[in-house]
Amino acid sequence: MGTQIGSQSPPSSLYLLTSRSPNSSFPPSVPLLKLHPPPRSSLPRIRCSKFGNFLDLRPESKPEYLRSDVSWIDPSARCLFDVIIIGTGPAGLRLAERISRNGIKVCCVDPSPLYMWPNNYGVWVDEFELLGLQDCLDKTWPMTTVYINEHKTKYLDRPYGRVSRKSLKMKLLEECASNGVQFHKAKAWKAEHEEFESSLICSDGSRLRACLIVDASGFSSSFIDYDKPRNHGYQIAHGILAEVDSHPFDLDKMVLMDWRDSHLGNEPDLRLRNSRLPTFLYAMPFDQNLVFLEETSLVSRPVLSYMEVKKRMVARLRHMGIRVKRVIEDEKCLIPMGGPLPRIPQCVVAFGGAAGVAHPSTGYMVARTMALAQVLADSITECLGSTRMIRGRPLHEKVWNGLWPLEKRFIREYYSFGMETLLKLDLNGTRRFFDAFFDLDPYYWHGFLSSRLSLGELAMLSISLFGHASNPSRFDILTKCPAPLVRMMGNLALEAI
Repeated sequence: MGTQIGSQSPPSSLYLLTSRSPNSSFPPSVPLLKLHPPPRSSLPRIRCSKFGNFLDLRPESKPEYLRSDVSWIDPSARCLFDVIIIGTGPAGLRLAERISRNGIKVCCVDPSPLYMWPNNYGVWVDEFELLGLQDCLDKTWPMTTVYINEHKTKYLDRPYGRVSRKSLKMKLLEECASNGVQFHKAKAWKAEHEEFESSLICSDGSRLRACLIVDASGFSSSFIDYDKPRNHGYQIAHGILAEVDSHPFDLDKMVLMDWRDSHLGNEPDLRLRNSRLPTFLYAMPFDQNLVFLEETSLVSRPVLSYMEVKKRMVARLRHMGIRVKRVIEDEKCLIPMGGPLPRIPQCVVAFGGAAGVAHPSTGYMVARTMALAQVLADSITECLGSTRMIRGRPLHEKVWNGLWPLEKRFIREYYSFGMETLLKLDLNGTRRFFDAFFDLDPYYWHGFLSSRLSLGELAMLSISLFGHASNPSRFDILTKCPAPLVRMMGNLALEAI
């Protein structure tokens, strides 16, 4: 369900989650890009997998270099920028595009700024429509499916889409170029700070100066400090875009979650481990022979073994009769979820994965980051675009608190409470939870998954969820929620001080 959306983007970088990609659900007036997987005749044929086992197949896609007329800096010119952004993932480019349209002088630093992002991104269509980015979806499904178990299936009337990575990146690059954003091809090594100015030292020895440095390089940032233990949960997944002989999925529905475990009937050890730490299948069918498949552990602590995830996926595809002929792309998804926010404020401002923006209960991040970029851009523009020129510590405080005002920190604590509760549920408990969750009024489950409910609305969601829950699920809530609830209340009290 997720992705590393803020990283500096070397072609071999890992996919961290929000990936979730034949008939469009858009009205004819909305232009859509057609999905263009590599032509099947243009790639060399390699042997098919053993029935259901794709692990012996090599992915055939290669890193793609985009051609864009961006402006490159001259490091010897010793320019002073308003803002330096580390990373040209979706978070970094979106923020650069938003800030620069207000006349702010921006430089983006990344070792591979024009390489295609390696990740698949899935979003709810209404989220990208609100952002005016619906033309960056290359495939949509009118409905989504959730398999609770072998006997119960839910059909959700909420369209889902796969982001066209090329279209979105080209759109953002073109906007950045037209707004005067400059780029530097190097790895960011070290940040140094004075009272009103910061310097970024790069791998090529260059030193870039700015009023503000923003780190959008992803979860593994070395520039962001924490003052609390980083007790994250982890979402891990293995995904493949594959050509298959056939598959059982409806072409007008994407599979959001498949919690069935009948595929493990002949694998007692795997089935036992899955009953304790469950995984689900996420599937986006493009046509009868092309499908994106991803086996996902929603959240675990410590992280579930990557090999365990792949073994379960092999068993599932074998049981479903899916024979993989070619692996076009593969990706490993690893997302830290929940845990503490970075220390607020500090000299380097974080954005995207580095800022704790990933939804603590689901891992969704791309659409939310696209929206939050405007919020952060407004805070930066208010400081650096004004005649007052707010700089130094007042700048850092205003920008950090613009991104994470107190109410948003409280809301994030609630979502982290949801994650801590999910960590305590086994397979049957998880099934019961989502059975009740998707029975809620769509306003609530839509809002929860899209991170747009207020604290009051989240409280109403909790009451409604308890009312919709089965008796065993209520027992789970009463016996497994108190410890996470106490932890959440303690964290809220600390934030309020």
